[in-house]
Amino acid sequence: MAEGGAGARRRAPALLEAARARYESLHISDDVFGESGPDSGGNPFYSTSAASRSSSAASSDDERERPGPLGAPAAQPPGSADSLGPEDDEASAGWSNALRDRPPPRFEDTGGPTRKMPPSASAVDFFQLFVPDNVLKNMVVQTNMYAKKFQERFGSDGAWVEVTLAEMKAFLGYMISTSISHCESVLSIWSGGFYSNQSLALVMSQARFEKILKYFHVVAFRSSQSTHGLYKVQPFLDSLQHSFDSSFRPSQTQVLHEPLIDEDPVFIATCTERELRKRKKRKFSLWVRQCSSTGFIIQIYVHLKEGGGPDGLDALKNKPQLHSMVARSLCRNAAGKNYIIFTGPSITSLTLFEEFEKQEIYCCGLLSSRKSDCTGLPLSMLTNPATPPARGQYHIKMKGNMSLICWYNKGHFRFLTNAYSPVQQGVIIKRKSGEIPCPLAVEAFAAHLSYICRYDDKYSKYFISHKPSKTWQQVFWFAVSIAVNNAYILYKMSDAYHVTRYSRAQFGERLVRELLGLEDALPTH
Repeated sequence: MAEGGAGARRRAPALLEAARARYESLHISDDVFGESGPDSGGNPFYSTSAASRSSSAASSDDERERPGPLGAPAAQPPGSADSLGPEDDEASAGWSNALRDRPPPRFEDTGGPTRKMPPSASAVDFFQLFVPDNVLKNMVVQTNMYAKKFQERFGSDGAWVEVTLAEMKAFLGYMISTSISHCESVLSIWSGGFYSNQSLALVMSQARFEKILKYFHVVAFRSSQSTHGLYKVQPFLDSLQHSFDSSFRPSQTQVLHEPLIDEDPVFIATCTERELRKRKKRKFSLWVRQCSSTGFIIQIYVHLKEGGGPDGLDALKNKPQLHSMVARSLCRNAAGKNYIIFTGPSITSLTLFEEFEKQEIYCCGLLSSRKSDCTGLPLSMLTNPATPPARGQYHIKMKGNMSLICWYNKGHFRFLTNAYSPVQQGVIIKRKSGEIPCPLAVEAFAAHLSYICRYDDKYSKYFISHKPSKTWQQVFWFAVSIAVNNAYILYKMSDAYHVTRYSRAQFGERLVRELLGLEDALPTH
C-alpha cells in the first residue's frame, strides 16, 4: 500500500504537467498583475479562491436540496416501470447513453494585440488605445457646453473657466489615482491626512478640481432620438467597445460573467450600517465577455435595473430570460468564429446553447437545479441517487453534439457542453486529494473559471474608488477602470514590459503621473 501511495505521488506531478500543457495559453494566469499573491503558486485547474469555493459549494448545495427518492436510473431496480418510463421519454427527446467522440471546434485565429507597441511605449500610450485624445476633446466640449447651459439657467458662476484638454487629462488622472491609493474620497489628495499627495495636489487646486467635477459630462444634452437611460455615457461605451475590438483578438476560450464591482473592503469594514445600505443601491448590472487566457475584457454590457417593460432588470432579476438576453447581447459579435464560451448556472440552458451552436458559438456551462433553465434536460440526470457514488465518478448522456455531465466530487456537479467530446478524459489535481478523474469538459471549466476568479480577486482592487450618486457616472468610472486594466494587459504582452516591468500598481501610478503631466511620456514613433 505504501509503495502504491508513493507511486501515486510520483505520478501526480506528471499528470499536472500534462494538464498544464493543455492550457498553456493561460500564459499570465499565475501572476496577472505582476504581484505574487497567496494563491499564485496554486493549482490552476481547481480554484482555491473564496469566490470560487462559495460558487461551487452553492451549486453543489442546490443539488443536495432535492435528492431523488428513487435515485438515478442506474440505482433503480432493472426493469421497473419507474425506471423504464423516464428512459423512454428521454430517448424520445433524443437523449442517449451512447456516447460518440467529436472533434473540438476548429480555431485557427491567433489571439493577442493587433498592434505592436514599441519598447519605449509609456503607460498613457496603452491607455490612449482605448481613450484617445479625440474622446477626451469631446469630453472637454460637452463639459463646457453643460457648464454654460447650467449657468444660463441657474445663474452665473464667476469662478468657472472653460476646461482645457490638459485639465481633462489631469481630472482623469486624479480619479484613476483612487484605484491605486484606495482612498474613499478623491479630495483626500489635497488634505493633510494619510492619503494626501503633495506632488499631485500641486498640479491643480482642489477648488478647480471640484468645479470640473461639478460640470463634468460626456454627453451634455439628450437628443430627440435618444430614449436609452444611459444616453449620457453610451457614446463613450460605444467608443470603448470599438477600441477593444480593434486593439485585441481574443483566444478561443472566453467567459461570460459579472465582474467583482463591490465596495472597497476598507469602506465596508469601517462604514455604518446606514451608509452601507445607501451605497449598495446600485441601479445597474454590469456583465462582461472576457478572454480566459489573458483576462482582457472583450465586451461590456450594462443593464439598468429601472428599465421599463417586461425586459426590465427588476422584472427579470435572477430569471433565465434576463441572463439569456445578456448572453445574446455579449455574444452578438462572436458568431461564426468557433469561440468556446464558459458560463455560470444563471446563463446555462439547452435552448440558448442550441441557438448559439447554429451561430458557430460553442459553450460549456455549470448547471444548477435552482438557477438554471433546465427545460429539455433529462430528469434522471437532475436528481441525485440515494447512495452517493465514489469521488470522481460521472454519468453522461448525449443529444446530438450536446453532452450533459453529472460528476461527483463531494457533491453532484452538472455541466452542459457542446464544445468538448464526452469520451475524452481529464483530471483535477488537488493538493490534498491528489488526482480526481473527470471528463475533459469539467477539467477545462475548472481551468478557465479558476483563472477568472483569480483575475477578479486582483482586478477588483484596482477599481476607481470614487462613488458618484448618478448612475451614468458610476458606469463611466467602472468603464474607465476596465480600460486601465485592459491597457495593463496589453502592456504586459508588449515589448515595453520587458524594458520597465511595471506591476499593476506601478503601471497605475505611472499612468496617473503622465496624465497629470508630471512624467514626460517617451515618444512612440
